[in-house]
Amino acid sequence: MANFFPRWTNWLPLKIAICGTVVVCGLTGATWYYITPKYTRVGYQPIQPVPFPHDIHVAQLGMDCTQVQKDNPKLEPVRASWKTGQPVEWVQLHRTPDYVYYNHAAHVNRGISCASCHGQVNRMGIMHHDKPHSMAWCLECHRHPENFLRPETQITNLDWKPDWEKPAEFVAKYGQPTEATDDWAKKQKLTQEEIGQTLKERWNIQPPLNCQGCHR
Repeated sequence: MANFFPRWTNWLPLKIAICGTVVVCGLTGATWYYITPKYTRVGYQPIQPVPFPHDIHVAQLGMDCTQVQKDNPKLEPVRASWKTGQPVEWVQLHRTPDYVYYNHAAHVNRGISCASCHGQVNRMGIMHHDKPHSMAWCLECHRHPENFLRPETQITNLDWKPDWEKPAEFVAKYGQPTEATDDWAKKQKLTQEEIGQTLKERWNIQPPLNCQGCHR
């Protein structure tokens, strides 16, 4: 009886198995590289030339960024930099790819706090990479900015919480969304979403969702 299938099909199962193995290994490798914290740098905590525990200076002592102990020997690299004009060789913590356009002013001037992207810096003993800064993470904020917006006076207040805002004073200053059915000034407290919705409409915030918004 003649063979029903041509001779070349004898190797077909093996070829399919090899191709399938390559595809699975490729997908596994890509997932491991691009999705894990190692790729997003979350938790990255390099040793800097000048140690500075933010949690002690900022959170406990309430010191401003411009206040330092001038005679502290640990600050010698800073003093040497001032005398010689040579910059301190800091270890870069956050790296934005060359193909990504990011404007700090566009964010901090429209209600996005330092803490939203860099975490509670004032609570960190040693600075570390707190947020993933991945494209999906950025798009989540662009799609729902109301979850992150805060009054412009609270941008650098890393401990700010929505329930700090007094509803009557907030509504008197910023108003409330047009679709709101009740008087928010009479509320006991405002939620992050309510504050964000108000500021989003007040400041006409429409973050770009197309590729050109971040890739130029």
